[in-house]
Amino acid sequence: MNKKVVVFSQLDEVVLQRLQAQYRVVVINPKQGDVNEQIREQVKDADAMIGAGRLLNESNLAMAQQLKIISSVSVGYDNYDLDYLNQKKIWLANTPDVLTETTADLAFTLLMSAARKVPHLDQWTKQGCWKRTVGEAQFGRDIFGKTLGIIGLGNIGVAVARRGFYGFNMNILYHNRREKLELAQPLNAKYCGLNELLQQSDFVVVAVDLNAESKALIGQSEFDKMQPHAVFVNIARGSVVDQQALIDTLKAGKIFAAGLDVYLKEPLQESELFNLDNVVTLPHVGSATAETRKEMAELAYRNVVDALEGRIPPYIVNPLFS
Repeated sequence: MNKKVVVFSQLDEVVLQRLQAQYRVVVINPKQGDVNEQIREQVKDADAMIGAGRLLNESNLAMAQQLKIISSVSVGYDNYDLDYLNQKKIWLANTPDVLTETTADLAFTLLMSAARKVPHLDQWTKQGCWKRTVGEAQFGRDIFGKTLGIIGLGNIGVAVARRGFYGFNMNILYHNRREKLELAQPLNAKYCGLNELLQQSDFVVVAVDLNAESKALIGQSEFDKMQPHAVFVNIARGSVVDQQALIDTLKAGKIFAAGLDVYLKEPLQESELFNLDNVVTLPHVGSATAETRKEMAELAYRNVVDALEGRIPPYIVNPLFS
């Protein structure tokens, strides 16, 4: 009998068709009832799972008897109980690298939009408020030649730094768990402590992985150290930042603006953030371009095929039993 693949979220149609041509595929459909109940039923004889955006842990995977791999169409894997997957000897694969540049593009989009008040001024203009030459209330902040502080110098952090250094002649500061000379030297980037970075940066971009050390990394104390003209951008995970502290900081005008793509709870339906004109709020679209999402789906597909055909996939998060 063909091996069984459970698709637990929307998937690129071409990739889905390729899977259906090779394996027995079941697509979880929210319109057909409780998603977790469907997953519990379908994983009993599943060999692989592919998708993104679902919490997968003991509560919905306990009945899996022969599940070999979960292939996530994402880089982050905080939705998955890694300890439980290790216990069950289930590989978790992800799709790094292919979304580095597009996510860095979005970081700079947020940075520039917040600095120049783009969404606010767009609405201000459309509402007929532009009746004379603009005044200080419509002024933004310059970007060229300023100091860019990056928290987390991984692939995405480096890509953001490149844009700032080469595109805008920015001075680069970075804070990381360890110094990364090989990445920092071409950008003349200075390694520094978190407090120094916050105090000296005109723009702060958070690009860390979510882990025990980075959870709630930025709170009120950290915002209080930032300059009043600073712009704060978060493209990491919502739980890296104390969201209420950020709201209080923006409402008090203690920093100039913020640009956010991630939140403590997603999807974000209601928030005080929506009432502020000094924050840009996007719906977690860091990798959301047609080209990048297709590449991610292709890589997730290859991870599944490699695992089911007896090969070790290239991007295994938990290679303890490879």
